[in-house]
Amino acid sequence: MVAGPLTARIAALCDQVGPQLGPAAGGQLAQLRRQLREPLRVAVAGRLKAGKSTLVNALIGRRVAPTAVGECTRVVTQLRHGPGDRVEVVRRDGTRTSLPLDESGMIPQRLGVPLPEVGFVDVTLASDHLRDLTIVDTPGLSSTHPQVGAGVRDYLFGPEPATAPVGADLDPDSAGALAGADAIAYVFSQAVRADDAAALAGFRAASARLASNPVNSLGLLTRVDTLAGPAGADPWPVAGALAAEQARLLRGVVADVVPVAGLLAETTQAGRLTPADCEALRALAGLPEPERLVLLASVDLFTTRECPVPAPARERLLRLLDRYGVGLALAELAARPRLSPGELVQQLAASSGLARLRHTLDRTFRDRTDTIKAARALATLAGIAARADHPGDRELLRDATEAVLREPAYHRLRTLEAARLVTAGAVELPEPMAVELARLATSTDPAWILDLPGGTTGQRLAAAAVAAAGRWRAYAVGRAGPAQSRVAMVGHRGFHLLARQLRDGS
Repeated sequence: MVAGPLTARIAALCDQVGPQLGPAAGGQLAQLRRQLREPLRVAVAGRLKAGKSTLVNALIGRRVAPTAVGECTRVVTQLRHGPGDRVEVVRRDGTRTSLPLDESGMIPQRLGVPLPEVGFVDVTLASDHLRDLTIVDTPGLSSTHPQVGAGVRDYLFGPEPATAPVGADLDPDSAGALAGADAIAYVFSQAVRADDAAALAGFRAASARLASNPVNSLGLLTRVDTLAGPAGADPWPVAGALAAEQARLLRGVVADVVPVAGLLAETTQAGRLTPADCEALRALAGLPEPERLVLLASVDLFTTRECPVPAPARERLLRLLDRYGVGLALAELAARPRLSPGELVQQLAASSGLARLRHTLDRTFRDRTDTIKAARALATLAGIAARADHPGDRELLRDATEAVLREPAYHRLRTLEAARLVTAGAVELPEPMAVELARLATSTDPAWILDLPGGTTGQRLAAAAVAAAGRWRAYAVGRAGPAQSRVAMVGHRGFHLLARQLRDGS
C-alpha cells in the first residue's frame, strides 16, 4: 500500500512505463514500485551511549533494543512491523539466520554470526507504533567495523545510495543508514560536538541528492533527567533553553530540537515499573521530607543510607527512573498518597517529554510521508533515466516524469525543494518568510501553515491563503533578487493552490 496520492501517482507511472522498458531499467522500476509500498524509514543516529536505543524502545513501546554495549549494538538494526516477533541476522551475502528474542524479550546480545559477516539485524514486531514507520537503529559515532556489502545495502536502502561525506569517526554501516534513510532523528546527550554536526551535514548532502530536505532531520536532546540539580530539581527549564540553543546552532540542518527524558520514557512506555517498584516508591514517599531530600541528594546516599526500603530495591529504582524520576515519583506520591500505580506511571510519562516528541515526529515525518517518499521516488526515477542503457528508455522515463511534475498536486515537491534551498542557506529570505515557506512545505494542516488557531473557518483560512499568495508575489516582483524571486514564485503558487483547495472544500 502506497503512502498517499503523490506516491500513488508514481506507482501508476511505474505500472504504465515499466513494461515498455528494457530489462535493466524495468527491473529498477519494479524495485522502486516495491519501495513505494514500504513505510517511511527513519534512522536514529548519534554518538555511542547517547541514548539512541533507549529512545527507540520508548517509541516502539517495548524494551527490545539492548542499551548495554554488545554485539547487537555494534550493527545496524532495522525494526519494522510484522504479524509476529522475529529476529533475523542478515549476512553481507544476503543469507539469513533466525534468532529468538532472549528471556527478557530483547534482541539477543550474541548474534551467533561472526560480526564481520553481519550486514544488519532485521527485527519484525507486532507493534502498532511501527505500522507506518520503520526505525533503523544505527551503531553511532566512534563505532568501527567493516563496510556494509552492496547487496545488503541495496536490500535496506535501495540501489546505489549516496554515501554521506562524514568524518572517519562515523562507521560505514551508520553512514550507509544515514544516507539511505528517508529521514533522521539525531540524538544529542547535551552539547553538539563537531562530529555530530559533520554527520548531520553529511545526511543533508545525501538527502539533497535524493531531492529530500534538511527539515527531514530532527534533533533529540536526550537524558534531560541528568540536567536535574540536587534533590531531583526540575531539569526542564534548563533543557528547554539548551534545546532552543541547539536548534539555533543547527538551523538549516534540523527542523527542530526536542528535549526528552529517554530513560523515563522507556520505563513508562515499556511497562517496566512493577507493582513492587510502586510500593517501594510509596514507602519512600512516606518518609519525612528532610529524610527524602537527603536520600535524593546523591546516588551514593540514595543507595547506601539506612532506609526502610532495601538497597537492591532502591538500586533498581535508579536504573529505571534515575534520580529525577525517583524524585518526581516521590513528590507525586507525597502530594497524593492514594495515587494508583497506573496513575503514577501516567504522571511520570507526562513528565518524560515523549508526548511532545511523538507530536513532533508526526508533524515532521508521518504527516508528510507521501511528500517525502514521492520526492525520493522522483529522484530515483531521474537516476534510473540517467543510467539507462537505451536512449528510448531515457526519453520515456523523462517524459513520464515531466508529465507528473506538471500536475498541480506535485507543486508540493517544488515547494519542498524551495524550502531545502532556504534552510540550507543557498537562498536567503526574510526570517518570517523562511518560516512560512517551511510550514507550507512540511505540513498539510492549513491552520498550522497559516499560523492560525485550530478550528478557524474555511472561509477565513482561504482569505489568509490569498493574502499570503499576494505577499509572496509582491516580494517576488519587488525587492527580491533572481534566486529569491524564483523561490518566492514557488511560494506564491503554493499559497494560491492552498487558497483554491480551501475554497473548493477539498
